Amino acid sequence: MAKGPNAFRTISEAAEELGVPQHVLRFWETKFSFIRPMKRAGGRRFYRPQDIAVLNGVRVLLHGEGLTIKGVQKLHRDQGLSHVIAAGLGSNGSAMLDAGAVGAIEAASGHELAEAARDRLAFVLDNLEVVKARLDGLLKRQ
Repeated sequence: MAKGPNAFRTISEAAEELGVPQHVLRFWETKFSFIRPMKRAGGRRFYRPQDIAVLNGVRVLLHGEGLTIKGVQKLHRDQGLSHVIAAGLGSNGSAMLDAGAVGAIEAASGHELAEAARDRLAFVLDNLEVVKARLDGLLKRQ
């Protein structure tokens, strides 16, 4: 069964969707401060839809348009994350992004959480998944 468009992706799913090896995604994380997938306990990465949009923009800029890593960093610094994302959407990508979508993506990618906050969120997410599994079980009984 395929995941929905809003589902989080593992690094292998993200790499397959973007057509790049997993090690490239890890490398990009070290070079671009605006690429920050959610990490669960143990360091497992989960990519949100906005992370995939950012990664796709980076891929297009690097591999499609031939920019260097420093070129993409400068583009981000000078023009913002919305231009990186728009590159992944094509020539009229910026027209496809509404202000709310850009704001949500920039807000989600623009603030790094403290490690303690990440750990608390990962703990809460784990608990929510347990509760969801219990609720799903109860619903199946009915």
